[in-house]
Amino acid sequence: MAAPPPASLELRSLGGTGLKVSCVGFGASPLGRVFGPVSEDEAVASVREAFRLGINLFDTSPYYGGTLSEKMLGMALKASGVPRDQYIVSTKCGRYKEGFDFSAERVTRSIDESLERLQLDYVDILQCHDIEFGSLDQIVNETIPALLKLKETGKIRFIGITGLPLGIFTYVLDRVPPGSVDVVLSYCHFSINDNSLEDLLPYLKSKGVGIISASPLAMGLLTESGPPEWHPAPPELKSACQDAAAFCQKKGKNISKLAMQYSLTNKDISSVLVGMNCVKQVEENVAAAVELASAGMDQETLSEVEAILKPVKNLTWPSGIQQS
Repeated sequence: MAAPPPASLELRSLGGTGLKVSCVGFGASPLGRVFGPVSEDEAVASVREAFRLGINLFDTSPYYGGTLSEKMLGMALKASGVPRDQYIVSTKCGRYKEGFDFSAERVTRSIDESLERLQLDYVDILQCHDIEFGSLDQIVNETIPALLKLKETGKIRFIGITGLPLGIFTYVLDRVPPGSVDVVLSYCHFSINDNSLEDLLPYLKSKGVGIISASPLAMGLLTESGPPEWHPAPPELKSACQDAAAFCQKKGKNISKLAMQYSLTNKDISSVLVGMNCVKQVEENVAAAVELASAGMDQETLSEVEAILKPVKNLTWPSGIQQS
């Protein structure tokens, strides 16, 4: 018999949606084998463990693994046997293996394809994926209106936008009718090396949108093993993060755990999405959140790491090949 979870994972309100999401969200891009092989058994076990430990938000995209992430997540959700009203699924549209297409026709077709792969009747959130690669005016005038029509059909419950440059969110939210965008997903802008999202939080709250932050480990920068070769960060940022990771290791601390906990500290951010593809990763991420809630941050190590990273604070990179 499985052991009971150590403690319940905190649930936070997602803007004005009425949804309560787990503070740690399951990023399913690794299920698309974008970071290495993952078996169907591993995918099912990871999702089951996520449910057991209190995760209720699962995020994917047709772009991840060329639709494989959606298929694997759908299979794992079905195998879990958890009732549909007990979890929240977020997928995306507009970015595909073949390229970008934010046209009304393509995103309308996209949701039907995603629902089939996910083996679901509806998704809770459909997000326009990495909108900086398209025309923001098309997003405002064509894509969002198409998604509002999909909302009326019941195939999606809420609408979101995602991307790397923070300015895309204000551009769109200032131009669409109030309440038409429910959620924003930002990545790599609320972590130890870059917390520039913080300055935008009051604006986003004033617009009534829910805020999800992804990539608390800065796409691998804040790990002992370091980022993948394709990581677009400038050399000085990679070097500083490597120094910070080595410092933590020497001190007997794990920089990834520290980074995960830091990303959870601002409760205006409803959920922190982190990619997971095995039971161990699920357990480590939830344990970091539970420890933060009960014992707080290791402020001494955090201060020392922030000092190492200060010369490269909020240094970002041109939006390009990253796996957002």
